[in-house]
Amino acid sequence: MTASRTDAQLVDENLRRCFRIMASTRKHADIRETGGVAFASAGAKFQMFNAAFLAAPEAQSPAELERRIAQAAVHFAARSIGWSFWVCEAWVAEGLRSRTRRVCERRGLTWAVDLPGMVAEGLLPPRRSLPQLEVRPAVCERERLAFCDIGAVCFRVPLDWFREIFLWEPVWSGFRGWVGYHEGEPVATAGAVLSPEAIGVYNVATLPAWRRRGFGEAVLRHALAELRRETGCERVVLQSTDFGLDLYAAMGFRTVTKVSVFTSAG
Repeated sequence: MTASRTDAQLVDENLRRCFRIMASTRKHADIRETGGVAFASAGAKFQMFNAAFLAAPEAQSPAELERRIAQAAVHFAARSIGWSFWVCEAWVAEGLRSRTRRVCERRGLTWAVDLPGMVAEGLLPPRRSLPQLEVRPAVCERERLAFCDIGAVCFRVPLDWFREIFLWEPVWSGFRGWVGYHEGEPVATAGAVLSPEAIGVYNVATLPAWRRRGFGEAVLRHALAELRRETGCERVVLQSTDFGLDLYAAMGFRTVTKVSVFTSAG
């Protein structure tokens, strides 16, 4: 990694790569970068998949941040679709970071979540014995349906919105997924996107009835071991929910940035 490529930027770059993969094969794909805003929109029903990102250079003032939000709003209004705005604090001047949420809300966006962006150079050993799972790659319809079912439940997204993206065959040319089965029942998932300098982790989810037993960690460790064998890459990046933060810290991840997500009214 060059001196100019910080860990926070790697988190942001892999996240954008993931959204470009989800968007790039769609009929209404919209991928571009202009004026400090990067777009990766699938033209999907679920506004989270129609994404704009704050991009380089850093926004230095509230007025500059507002200009970029307005630019994104005009872009999506012309297409009559709801959208989401993903702000990695690496692209916000340090003195402006505490004001980002207020600026976004003043421009009509609704705060959805803050996601700690995390990096690990290698995983620590498990703190406990993990359960035995049959982990299958999501390469067939059965596993992809299970991947969607679990994701829709855990991320509280309508199932047809999730399937719109993940039952579309071309997305799997760049997105990898795994499903963990316990006694023949699908209980947990993990996904990944490869970039030149890191493995990006996504869609780590365990059905509510099976949580706190190590199933999600077991699927994730299986996926990362497989990808390390294939690529030799040890660096891993992800955006954590509050629920997963302690687990990831115990696995060796450290927080290097924050990604704030906002949604439009449409």
